Amino acid sequence: MRQRSRFAFYFAIFLLIAAGIGLATTRHVQLGIPWLAGEQKPVWMVEARIDFEATGREVLVSLNVPDSPPGFRVLSRQAASPGYGFSLIEDSGDLRAEWSIREADGPQTIYFNVQLTPDDTIVEPETLAPLPQSVYWTEPEATAVAEVLERVAAKSASPESMTRELIKLMRSSEPDQNIALLLNNNSYVTLLQHMLNHAAIPARVADGLKLEDARRLQPLRPFLQIHNGQRWLTFHPETGQQGLPDDVLLWRQEASSLLDVMGGGNSQINFSMLQQTVPALQLATREGSGGGLGFLSLYELPIEEQGMFRMLLLLPLGALVVAFMRIIIGIRTSGTFMPVLIAVAFVQTSLVPGLIAFLSVVTLGLLMRSYLSSLNLLLVARISALIILVIGITTGISIVGYQMGFNTGMTVTFFPMVILAWTIERMSILWEEDGAREVVTQGFGSLFVAILAYLVMDAPLARHLSFNFPELHLVTFGLVLLMGQYTGYKLSELRRFSPVKDFS
Repeated sequence: MRQRSRFAFYFAIFLLIAAGIGLATTRHVQLGIPWLAGEQKPVWMVEARIDFEATGREVLVSLNVPDSPPGFRVLSRQAASPGYGFSLIEDSGDLRAEWSIREADGPQTIYFNVQLTPDDTIVEPETLAPLPQSVYWTEPEATAVAEVLERVAAKSASPESMTRELIKLMRSSEPDQNIALLLNNNSYVTLLQHMLNHAAIPARVADGLKLEDARRLQPLRPFLQIHNGQRWLTFHPETGQQGLPDDVLLWRQEASSLLDVMGGGNSQINFSMLQQTVPALQLATREGSGGGLGFLSLYELPIEEQGMFRMLLLLPLGALVVAFMRIIIGIRTSGTFMPVLIAVAFVQTSLVPGLIAFLSVVTLGLLMRSYLSSLNLLLVARISALIILVIGITTGISIVGYQMGFNTGMTVTFFPMVILAWTIERMSILWEEDGAREVVTQGFGSLFVAILAYLVMDAPLARHLSFNFPELHLVTFGLVLLMGQYTGYKLSELRRFSPVKDFS
């Protein structure tokens, strides 16, 4: 029966640790929260500049803009167009930016900015295969297309392989007369699109932008896309390479037109781009909760409460350190959780000022406690008097520190006054019953464990993980429960039993 209960206990601990790690991993994957605090990610700022000549009447400008381009996540979209009305319109999966004005005349310039970050999780979704576009050829092009497609089909077994073979044949260094005829009368990428549609393979031309830092006046480059029955695949029209390079942003995919200008002429569009790096955590939290576990994010709380939880969620780490040092190492402390509270205070005041404040308060408190003991007061009155004295001491330290130019003294009030009062009382009783040596042993043991807990709690990685992945405290909880089952010798006791080992 005992063995079964122990198995259930260990199984529960396993579930706790697995749940903590699993939830943290899910949060990392879904929300993009990084494991490390200092992780940086690149952000591309791409600006489209549209120039045209207005004709003195109403103007409507429509620009296709990227919605969910493969390999990138859109962070923000902005427009700079003084005097124009602006809106984003989605029509049949096509996202377009539209500017309008009642009357405009002469040269006009408007800007559209988009911020993106690389994201490998954004891929081309699966879609139903569209019908190939109908293409009509006139002689002798019809005969040339038929012969070229027949040669390509003989060397291919899928839409992908047929596309690669067609590009390889069309870019041959020694084209035959059929290819020369077709290239002489048609645009190359549009010709590939029409030939693939003629072969019953849905194809379209997409416009891509090669991303290079600090580049200006960059044009769009055409890419070939085919549908293999499940999703759209991208091919480089010159090399036949399948897949989109990491430094290429597909600006236009589904839209039939890139730019439409009504009420103006001589329109042209150019692109400029700039790369910068920002903290990955900022990217993960700037768009709100998102889906999945986002609604459980602490960033949804008010700023004031976030600051409170940043400190509160460090306490389990301090408790883990105290449990390890007391159960496994065997260091004696004054109270069970006093080192944790001291460590929290050190986090607020920093280590050296916190140590000075703590030693000052406890030393003065012990001296005053010895005087109170001579008055033979009752316990309740003595503790109440100690609380008042501790508050007076900390107030005096804060005032003196402020007058000397040290603002860290102002945060010494974070020390729990009641706990300090009880600690002084316990040390006084311990002094009377067991002597000064035991007081020094437990006092310095408490300070040593508190310093270790402070070093763990104040580590940047611990601060980052405890606040951004609070479910990891399930792992901390499991480890504390696991240590609670330990009944062996403490490491500090090995020295005491060393003569037994030497005798054996």
